[in-house]
Amino acid sequence: MNNIENKVIVITGASSGLGEASAKALSAKGAILVLAARRLERIDALVEEFSKNGKKALAVQTDVTDFTQMQTLMEEAVNKFGKIDVLLNNAGIMPSTPMMDCDVKAWNQVINVNINGVLNGIAAVLPYFKEQKSGHIINVSSVAAHKIGKGSGIYSATKTAVRAISEGLRMEAKDYNIRTTIISPGVIDTELPNASGIPDESTKQFYQAVAIPADSFARVVEFAISQPEEVDINEILFRPTRQEY
Repeated sequence: MNNIENKVIVITGASSGLGEASAKALSAKGAILVLAARRLERIDALVEEFSKNGKKALAVQTDVTDFTQMQTLMEEAVNKFGKIDVLLNNAGIMPSTPMMDCDVKAWNQVINVNINGVLNGIAAVLPYFKEQKSGHIINVSSVAAHKIGKGSGIYSATKTAVRAISEGLRMEAKDYNIRTTIISPGVIDTELPNASGIPDESTKQFYQAVAIPADSFARVVEFAISQPEEVDINEILFRPTRQEY
């Protein structure tokens, strides 16, 4: 038993990168997936792929910054599959946000997605987890919550907030048998650096030299979910072996 088979797992940011890799890995282990993203065509294609392999999945177009949409996501998951076992709060953005630029609009965007998006997921799924007295919330932070780089102070702040939110939730959720996990990946080969514009040359070279595939993250997700119910993996920080900071 891998403790993943037949679990209903909701994944935000499932259209690419870490979310897509996790969806593929978990589907292969027999999970029932509810995929959320703004790019509906991408998650529809994943559902079609999984269905051809005899796996169950549902795509729900969702903007994590809209709490009503997140509530609808959870409702559709429960209506379709009867329960939710795991929420992988994965959606996030990593724009360049130097504070010297005073780009308040960009700051607010990264705060809204990376912090409010996580809080919306938690608030939308908790009523179901509290009622069933079980559940697992996995929040994606970053190595940037542990090491702050020049020009990434705002992004690092949001990912530090994810860690604080997750630890606060861990302590409050014990009466409901809810597990919480923070996953803080290092440099992973995804669309993230390109999502908010063209990265500078040094960033591109760094990623080309150091980044590891997104399935490395998927294996960490599998590890956290597959533990026995009495084991709560609270935080995992991992990097490419070649990554210094």
